[in-house]
Amino acid sequence: MSKRDFDAWLSTFRPSINGYGYYTDFQKVYENAEKLKIEIHILNSLVGSKQIKSDFNTILHKYPDCIKAIPILLAVRENEIYCQDEKGAVNYNFNQFTQSPEQYAYFMQQTGLFDMLSNHIISNLYDYVTGVEVGLDSNGRKNRGGHQMEDLVESYLKKAHVEYYKEMYLTEIESKWDMDLSAISAEGTSTKRWDFVVKTPSILYGIETNFYTSGGYKLNETARSYKMIAEEAEKIPDFRFVWITDGGGWQKAKRNLEETFRVLETMYNITDMEHDVFSTLFR
Repeated sequence: MSKRDFDAWLSTFRPSINGYGYYTDFQKVYENAEKLKIEIHILNSLVGSKQIKSDFNTILHKYPDCIKAIPILLAVRENEIYCQDEKGAVNYNFNQFTQSPEQYAYFMQQTGLFDMLSNHIISNLYDYVTGVEVGLDSNGRKNRGGHQMEDLVESYLKKAHVEYYKEMYLTEIESKWDMDLSAISAEGTSTKRWDFVVKTPSILYGIETNFYTSGGYKLNETARSYKMIAEEAEKIPDFRFVWITDGGGWQKAKRNLEETFRVLETMYNITDMEHDVFSTLFR
């Protein structure tokens, strides 16, 4: 059993794991803007136009591919945009001409794009699109956040210079090392995948990682599930279960977390990794 003090351990949990690159992926922003650079610069000629509708029609006839850059001006990723008003419904395709130039001009007028361009509300369309891309990239924070804990754990595994594998299923482990994990797999009915697997000369470690910024029912279920895995793993020779978790969300689910803490000695958080726990554990 662990001799560590649970409350002291829990007090070192972090409220957030966000790194500097979490908030905006500027490389992705620049790459997305560059994909439409030519079309954007051509449309930029409409900035300040006093005859914007006729200038727009001229652009469409000479450079029809410019319509591909229109959706991003409205912060829309899709190439098709559905609109309706008292004149009817139209599904605009911006990959190819499916409407007349007049209809596309109507779209520009009704959405407010003509007004923005002709009245100098912006001065440079490429800079504007870059700003739009920054805003849209904020939607990717959830995906970036989901991988931050795994990336952090992997950085400490590399630092410990251990033999490790990412995302391995139970069946892969059993096949690769001729190990019977039926106690964990419910006699082969589970398709569980470990975030990491560490191989040492004498022990194989299955590692789960997660970080919770907020509480909820899922945390209690996770703690109970991992407690069961910890108890089942005890029956398997030369195998150890390791759980690395953190996050302020556990403050509201600490009872279930403590129950798992009491039966799982190899349960760690970010502070433990900072204190080089891997070098001791995997020696």
